[in-house]
Parts: sequence; structure tokens; C-alpha cells
Amino acid sequence: MATIALKKINRAQLERAADGLAAAVAASLPWSTSATSILLVLWLIVLIPTFRWSDLRREPILTTLAGGLPVLLWLLALLGMLWSDVSLSERLAGLSGYHKLLAVPLLLSQFRRSDRARWVIAGFFLASVGVLLVSWLPTIFPGLEGIAWRRGPGVVVKDYLTQSGIFQLCGFALAYVAADDWRRSRRWRAFILAGLALLFFANIIYLASGRTELVLMPIFILLLGFRLSGWRGLIAGLVAGMVLAGIAWTSSAYMRGQLTSLITIWNTPDYMRAQLTNLIKGSKLDPGDVALASAGLRLEYYRKSIAVIMNAPIMGHGTGTIRARFEDVAAGETGVAGITTGNPHQQTFAVAIQLGLVGAALLCAMWITHLLLFRGAGVVPWLGLLVVVQNILGSSLNSNLFDFTQGWIYVFGVGVLGGAVLRGIPDQMNTATSARNDL
Repeated sequence: MATIALKKINRAQLERAADGLAAAVAASLPWSTSATSILLVLWLIVLIPTFRWSDLRREPILTTLAGGLPVLLWLLALLGMLWSDVSLSERLAGLSGYHKLLAVPLLLSQFRRSDRARWVIAGFFLASVGVLLVSWLPTIFPGLEGIAWRRGPGVVVKDYLTQSGIFQLCGFALAYVAADDWRRSRRWRAFILAGLALLFFANIIYLASGRTELVLMPIFILLLGFRLSGWRGLIAGLVAGMVLAGIAWTSSAYMRGQLTSLITIWNTPDYMRAQLTNLIKGSKLDPGDVALASAGLRLEYYRKSIAVIMNAPIMGHGTGTIRARFEDVAAGETGVAGITTGNPHQQTFAVAIQLGLVGAALLCAMWITHLLLFRGAGVVPWLGLLVVVQNILGSSLNSNLFDFTQGWIYVFGVGVLGGAVLRGIPDQMNTATSARNDL
């Protein structure tokens, strides 16, 4: 009996340590890729001994769509190495983009039995607030610009795409909580949270953001309004979004430049191709011309991706073959047509090139399943919905699942928040409408 009790105590300690390490991983994501990698290894080492076969049979996460489809996509990528015609190292490198999907069922199972999902949410949020404060510092103390903005204006660590994506998640999470607090007459807390949300949004609008995040902002505003008050909220979100967009447009030259470059891209394709050619030649370009050249690269990648997919539409060319197939299409070409890459900057294309329409269908099924997982009311489902929607829409212009930070944010968001939803926990942050509604 003493031995059994000791094992239970040791397992409980390991579970608590695994939850703490999961929170540490979340806290490291906005700051450091190296720290995240180390903490992920430690998390796995501590987590695996907490699973028992009897638990896996009682809670078959792998057999659910939310946990099983990511594993199925990984298995298809593993099988895709069989019909790939590139070297083993290239096949393994291609498979590495799918590895993080295996963590989804682990996290779902871990936080289905744990009530510490709030640790992970708090870790990620507080770390993001730290990045936000450092990002704003040089606007108050200009002498700190060389220290705080080492990656460009407004960018503290990583890159502006990653940072603005994180800030977008935090801003809309806080907006939901602030609106709920206001309805529950918690006015002072609602004002504080709304103010912090505005700091996140202002950073995106005035300091540093990708065009993807700016395009997604109106969608998230409408989604927020609908989640809060149904169709009435959707209309209110539309009106509020138009007002805020007008204020931002007139007051932010940075945002105007980002969005007008999109108009220029579509209205002047010849000029865009000219700037892309200049970039290839190594010419020095103005920031606006760099944006045009970047968009030109994406369009060229998409054109080549479609051609490559059409050559093997069902099962694809095999895992790790993106660069090889781009080189085949570009063989003998010069200038823009001769560009090759190992990343087409579009998630569905990146999967379809390697695993065909079968792989693309699995990817879409996984996204849809994870969307449905967060269809309930409450702050936890709202946070999960934000993570999934941002990944789906952002993946139309980037390979977010294969990118390190964006990919792990998706995996931990779905795994931790999905586990909390499956557990049916009451909202422990006192920001949801009620425990029954959460269920």
C-alpha cells in the first residue's frame, strides 16, 4: 500500500511539473526560439511518464478527430517519404515540419485531466505583455531604440510578422474579457483590460505589423461582435470596425503605407515584377518597393506551386520535395521565372505539393475539427477560436504550421485550450458568462 501511495504522489508531482513546463513553453514563445526548444524537450521528458495505458484506454484522445487528425497527417507525411525522390536528409527535413502535430493529442490528454490550463494562458499573456512594454519603450525614451528595437522599428525579438500575430491574439482576447466584464458591471477592470487591448492594437497599427494581421483585423472584430451578442453584435462590430478603421487610417501613416502597397501590387503588376527583378539583381530598394517585390515573390511561388501540384495531384510528390520540384519548374529559366524556394508561403500548397489533395483534405479536416472544438461560449473557447482562425486565415499567405513560433502557438493553443474544453472546466478566470454555458 505504501508503494502504491508513493507512486501516486510521484505521478502527481510529475503532472504538476509537466503543467508548469507547459506554461514555461508558452511563456517562452514570444521571446526565444532556443528557450522554447529546450523547454519542449524537458516538457516531453516529464510528461511521458505520467501516462498509463489504462488512462489512454479510458480517454482515447487519439481516436477523437481533434487528436487523431493531426497524427494522421503526420503519418501520411511519414508514408510520403516512400514515394519521395529526394535524398534522405531532405525527406527528414520535410517531415520535421509535421512533428509538432504529434504534440496535439498529448496536450489534449494532459489538460483534459489537469485544471491548470490557466497557468499556460497566464504564462503566454504575461510574456506577451513584456514584449509589448519593451516595444513601446523607445517611443517614450528614444535613447533605448538601439537596445529595444534590434529587429527593426517596434520589433523587440523574432520578427514583425510573429510579434504582430501574438499581439493580435492578446488584443482580441482582452477585448472579449473586457466586454464581458462590462456586462457584469465590473467597470474598472473592464477599463483596464480594454486599455491594455488598445495598447496591443496600437502597436500593430502604428509601430510594426504584417499586412496579413491588418487584413485579419476586420474579420476578428466581426467575429468578436458575433460571439458576444450574435447578429446584433455582428452589426455593432461592423459599425465599430468602420469607425476604428477611419481613425486608424487618418492617424497612421504606417498602416496606410502597408495597405496601399496591396492596392499598388494588384493595380501595377508590371511595376511589381520590375521591382522583383531589381531585388533579384541585388539592387537597393525603398521600403515600398521591397513590399512590392515580396508580394511578387509570393505570386511567383503560388504560380509555380499550382503547376507542381497539377503534376501529381492525388498523393503529391512526396515528403521533402518542395525545393526539388521548384527547381524542376525553374530549370532553364532566368530572372523571375528562375526563382526557387523550399517554402511556397502558403500552407495548403506546402502540404499539397508533398502529399497531394489527400494531404490538403486532411489539413482542412483538421482545421474544421479544431474550429468545432471551440464553438461553445466562454473565454476558453474564445481563445481557442482565435488561435485556430488566425492560423487558418494566416496560412493563406504563409506556411504557419511549418513556421516555428506560429506552429507551436497553434499546437499549444489547440492542445491546452482544447483539453480544458474537453474537461468541461468552469471558467476559472471569472470572465465567462457561466460554468453551464461553458459546458
